[in-house]
This record gives sequence, structure tokens and C-alpha cells, in this order.
Amino acid sequence: MKILVIGGGGREHALAWKLKQSPDVDRIFCAPGNAGTAQIAENVAISATDLPALARFAKETRLDLTVVGPDDPLAAGIVDLFVAEKLRIFGPTRSAARIESSKIFAKELMRAQNIPTAKASTFSDSDEALRYCGQLQFPVVIKADGLALGKGVIVAPDSATAKSAINSMMNEGSFGEAGRRIVIEEYLLGSECSLHALVDGKNYRLLESARDHKRVFDGDKGPNTGGMGAFSPAINWSPDLELQFEEEIMRPVLRGLLNEGITFRGLLYPGLMIASDRMRVLEFNCRFGDPETQAILPRMKSDLLPLLAATIDGEVDNCTIEWDKRAAVTVVIASGGYPGKYKTGTPIFGLAEAAKLKDVQIFQAGTRRANGEIVTAGGRVLAVTALGSTMGSARTRAYEAVSAIHFDGCQYRRDIALAAVTG
Repeated sequence: MKILVIGGGGREHALAWKLKQSPDVDRIFCAPGNAGTAQIAENVAISATDLPALARFAKETRLDLTVVGPDDPLAAGIVDLFVAEKLRIFGPTRSAARIESSKIFAKELMRAQNIPTAKASTFSDSDEALRYCGQLQFPVVIKADGLALGKGVIVAPDSATAKSAINSMMNEGSFGEAGRRIVIEEYLLGSECSLHALVDGKNYRLLESARDHKRVFDGDKGPNTGGMGAFSPAINWSPDLELQFEEEIMRPVLRGLLNEGITFRGLLYPGLMIASDRMRVLEFNCRFGDPETQAILPRMKSDLLPLLAATIDGEVDNCTIEWDKRAAVTVVIASGGYPGKYKTGTPIFGLAEAAKLKDVQIFQAGTRRANGEIVTAGGRVLAVTALGSTMGSARTRAYEAVSAIHFDGCQYRRDIALAAVTG
């Protein structure tokens, strides 16, 4: 089989790496890919958002399957285009992807189905939003309605911060059209958990749980990022919570989508806040998480390809998934200044040495090859994953690998999975 993975980040490197292990896969292409995917696949110089060019490539190459990594092409309707062209593709349609591409749509869906989530109000007028701030108890969370690379969420500890965020999003266009409408919601206390479910329209199969670290600095300080690290399994997940999750979240959301005339096929990823053995939905995503995927897939013993095929064909309830019982810890190495301005083109040293360590896998994200060297080409540059018999041993091994890698200005958190080890 010939497979195309759309995207160029660490998540896409992990997807290509896992799919390459399938005995049924002959060739893998990545569009546009990165320096890491070039080592295991054939990179194609097509942007992830150039939908017509991707469809042409799929037809000309006679691809058997396309797997979409990022949210932008899903929100733009790449699945609808491919299906119309009779091309096989994994991911939700444009209407189904609204569960991620519109926070307001997701909130209204959850409200209609009584899915537990934070209390929220939505605004399309900045003056109304600013007046509303005068009635609030802080902290609150302000979210851009649309897609903003994981950075469109601001936790406002006070009125001044809230008003600044509203003005930045709605009047100054800091997130473009994504921030023209916003959601202001209550701040939830508890611990987060990321769940991934392969959904075939009516049924689903859960993948292993994970926990993301969104803030850029240790101790969950600083602005939100696309994710600075992850670990799997999440220590706050349990069989009792899984039963509650099915009854109160997954079944209702699938029912609600079907009531809207939407059949969701693809990867549905709810982010949860868990407190006192109860959970509420922070947000829904409609694709594999980044960097959660880099922590989850190394633990998957089963072949990923037939799982994706069963999801597309509406047969996921016939699937079983085998997992490595070991823990995984993923540490993201980013460019200095990220998530703000950062330099690119900086040579990266120590990749070969780090890759030699046992049970370590390095997934490249913001990288490219120049003059025979691998250099930085983005904000999040690498995701270093290690497996261990305990979370502590996985964490030690991951940071051992991270310490072998260096480039000018590199930054990373030193507390990924620390709470899972120390309790």
C-alpha cells in the first residue's frame, strides 16, 4: 500500500513511523514532512493546506490511503474533497471538524446534550464582551472561537488581563478570523487528561490515556503553547472514570452530532478536567494530539493501519488494541522565544547520540536539512520520547536523551511528568 501523511510536525513523524511498521505498507509520503520524516518516507513539497494539489498528488500517485495530521486542512474540507474524488482518507468531514474549528459550535453541542463542561458565554461584539468582564469572578478563560495553533486560550487572572485579551483577539486581530468571536468561560480546577478515540460514526475505541503540558515554562507558568511535553498513561484515569466518560460524554456527543446530521469518522480527542472523581470537557479536537501522539503511539503494539481502515469503514467495534504496559514520557525541545518570535536555521547537534539510547525515539517537528545538516525550522523542534517500566524510569531516560541534544537557544521544560512521579 501507498500512504500519504499530511503535515510536517512531530505528530506526523510519529504517524509515519508507526504506519511504516505495518507489513502492508510499501511506501509512505509526507506532505510537506520534515527532516525526520525524510529518513523514513518520501517528502512531498506540498503545503498541508493546499487541498487541490494534495488531491492531484493522491490521484496521480494512486494512493491507497491519506491520513490527515493537522486541524487546518480538516476544517477546510479536505475529507469532503477527497471523498468526492473517490480517494480514501482518514479524518472527519468539514462539518464534523467544526467540533474543533468552532469553540462556540462545540459549546452549543455540549449544552444541548447536557455534556459536563465549564459554564460559558459567547461574544461577537467586543464591547459586550468587555462589559461582561465587569460581572465576572476571576480567574476566567478566554478562548478564540477558531483554530489558533493551540495558542488561542488565555487564562485571565484579573479584569485587566481579560480586557487586554479580548481587545487583542477581537479588535487587534491577534488570531485573525479565529478570534473575531470568543468564548468566556469559568476557570476549572483539577487535573487534565487527554483521551483519543477512533470513532466510526456510531462506535469508538479508546486509545491509551495521556497528559499534556501546555504552558511554556516549568510549574505551568507562562503562555500556552502547542504543547511542551506529554506522558502516558495519565495517572488520574481509572475504569470508573472510563464508564462515566462513555455515559456522560462520548455517547451523548456522538448522538448530538448525528442529530445535527453529522457522521463523525476519524479521531475524536476530548481534553478533560478531572476533579473529585468527576470530569468536565475542556474542549474537543478532531485529530491526533500533538505531542500526545508521540507518547501514545510508541506504546501501541497493534498495527495502526487496520485500525484506521476499520474507522473509515464503520467497523471499529470489531477491533481490539494491544498496548505496551510500560510508561512513555515525551519532552519537547523548542526554539528560544517560542511561542513568541524565534530564529530558525540553527544547526542541531547530538541527534545520533540520543537516538542510540535504549527505548528512545526522537520525533522531529520543526526541522529541515540544509548544507548536509539538520537545522531548526519551527517553534517546536523535537519531541523526545522514552519508554520505561515505571514513569520515573521513562522520565529519567527521556531527559538523558534530551541532555545529549543541543542547538543555540534551545529551551525545554524540566518538569514533564514530574507530578506523575512525585505524586
